[in-house]
Amino acid sequence: MTTTNAPVEAQEKPAHVDPARALSDGAVVPIQTRSERPRSFEPADFGAPTGREVNWKHTPIDRLAPLFERAEANDGVAYSFASGERFAAAPLAAGQAPRGEFFVPEDVTAAVAWQGATEALHIQLPKEAELDEPVVLRIEGQGADRRADAHIVIEALPMSKGTVVLQHTGSAQYAQNVEIIARDGSDLTVISVQQWDDEAIHASAHQARVDRDASLTHFVVTFGGGVVRVNPNLELSGQGSNGEMFGLSYSDSGQHFESQVYLFHKGAETTGDVLYKGALQGESARSVWIGDVLIGPDAVGTDSYEANRNLVLTNGARADSIPNLEIQTGDIKGAGHASATGRFDDEQLFYLQARGISETEARRLVVLGFLAEIPQKIQVPELQERLIAAIEREIAEGVSA
Repeated sequence: MTTTNAPVEAQEKPAHVDPARALSDGAVVPIQTRSERPRSFEPADFGAPTGREVNWKHTPIDRLAPLFERAEANDGVAYSFASGERFAAAPLAAGQAPRGEFFVPEDVTAAVAWQGATEALHIQLPKEAELDEPVVLRIEGQGADRRADAHIVIEALPMSKGTVVLQHTGSAQYAQNVEIIARDGSDLTVISVQQWDDEAIHASAHQARVDRDASLTHFVVTFGGGVVRVNPNLELSGQGSNGEMFGLSYSDSGQHFESQVYLFHKGAETTGDVLYKGALQGESARSVWIGDVLIGPDAVGTDSYEANRNLVLTNGARADSIPNLEIQTGDIKGAGHASATGRFDDEQLFYLQARGISETEARRLVVLGFLAEIPQKIQVPELQERLIAAIEREIAEGVSA
């Protein structure tokens, strides 16, 4: 990636128009960057996706179709706290702050979830508190044919520090919004773990704002589900704010795991780091990663990097990886992106086998070494161990298949 120090005004490019995308009034919306996508709280303003839209063209529309309409009974999942229940504040109705302070839907499933969630679950870290254990919210699917819409607000008050884990299991048809606000000086970690059954479909929009001198570390970890689409949007709005976004996925035959990541450097002296890793095995295993980084005109002194790396383990698996970087100021410390998708490194296998390690064990070591970097960044020992064990199980199932 080659960048230039010339101001953005000197780099005019023709507008890219998506003719398939229109609001309900028929006006065509030119789409150049993630930030220019249309937003609305009304599902009708988006309409049902056709698969030609820029943000849907890699997604299996037919499999996600149940999430394009509001849940009637809204009983598809059950919520419970494994720890940290005392940090659950009173539920929030639509329009009740801080719900909607930052979040605005940018696709139909997020708008459906907004309308369908009459009350939002609110997790709040108290001012200047430092949590000695994570807040763990269990989200358990109640059946493959049952629907649920949800809005969850995670708020770290000034100078607080803590970790919130969203643990998804079971099976459901689940449209979910997660609104994250890290206020001045806070240090927040949010970990979303998807270990659904194979029949589950899950579309989630995570939108986060990080204020002055605050820090957010965000994880998306997906091992289970039929179609799981988790799209995180992180805005570094305050001066000196920091954002780190990590992802890990292991897709098997018939599974589609997707993340469209957006990191917006809005404030000055902000730092950002994005690293997503995935492994794929089995016929029709699929992963999609789209990474957009925007360094705004006021984001002087920014330092930003994004990378996506995928390991394809069998024939028939496919990984799509699309990094994008837009810079609107020349006064930055650095910015870049990288993407790599490949198979086993034969030299690594040869090296290990030459030292008496069997081919099966050598492959296990290579895959584990590739993926373990992400769970090792999670500062929750029990969860870290559980995720490493999940990787081991996935590798073993691939070897025995």
